Amino acid sequence: MLVSEQPVAAARRSATGLWSLVSAGVLWGTGGPTGSLLAHETGLSPLAVASYRLAVAGMLVISWLCLARKPLPRGREAWTRMAVNALLAAVFQACFFAAVSLTNVSLATLLTIGASPVLVLSAERVAGRRASASMLAAVVLAVAGLALLVGTPAGGITTTGALTGGGLALLSAAGFAAMTLIGSRPVAGLDDLTATGVSFAIGGAVLAAAATLTSGMSFVPTLTSVGLLLLLGAVPTAMAYALYFRGLRTTPASTAALIALLEPLVATLLATLFLGDRLSAAGLVGAGLITTAMVLNTRGQR
Repeated sequence: MLVSEQPVAAARRSATGLWSLVSAGVLWGTGGPTGSLLAHETGLSPLAVASYRLAVAGMLVISWLCLARKPLPRGREAWTRMAVNALLAAVFQACFFAAVSLTNVSLATLLTIGASPVLVLSAERVAGRRASASMLAAVVLAVAGLALLVGTPAGGITTTGALTGGGLALLSAAGFAAMTLIGSRPVAGLDDLTATGVSFAIGGAVLAAAATLTSGMSFVPTLTSVGLLLLLGAVPTAMAYALYFRGLRTTPASTAALIALLEPLVATLLATLFLGDRLSAAGLVGAGLITTAMVLNTRGQR
């Protein structure tokens, strides 16, 4: 009986991991519209919004851990993992917004999110794990769909800006890919929520220092701005990343990086529904390609 139950339990864990990753991608998609509304309400720069996002998420999680009287991990390996994740999160966010400032949102998004699954697959190949034909096909479909979804970058970008911004976007993608690969190897005694909270509190402090030196962090708090800030920190940050790290426990890193492409898809759909943006015919095709890639890859994993 126990032998026959083991495959069933493994399948259930795998399905739970996939749904955790899908939920994380959907929640991430709410971060773009929420962050845009927060920036419009407060006048904060994108880098300041990113630093507040990480810091608030970290403080919310740590506050919950204190209320629940859950002790923080004491092992050296656990704190090393949280420190590394904090630096990677800061690099990922800072490089992305620097790339946006030198190019534009569409090009930075295309290079950052599109390159992440490619980098993860390359790292797995170096480590000796070969990608299946269905995985490669899913990545090609997803990246092509992302290119159609975000559209052609607007003109006015200088050659120097394009090269520098493109390099920063790829560095941002490398930071996210590294977080994904590292997160696929859990540390004993370190749960996903604690790792997310402490890492983001540290990463938010690092970004806050950079934002203070460049654009500033001050804004006039209102009921709307505080509500948006709490929403941004809680839902698309603390909850989403905790679910993402949880899903990495039972799902290959390459699959997780591919599912992360749900973020621009959901963000585009929300902007179309609630912010008045219009989705072109090419964008619709791109959304369909991304969805197809997700379905093919998810069915292959199951």
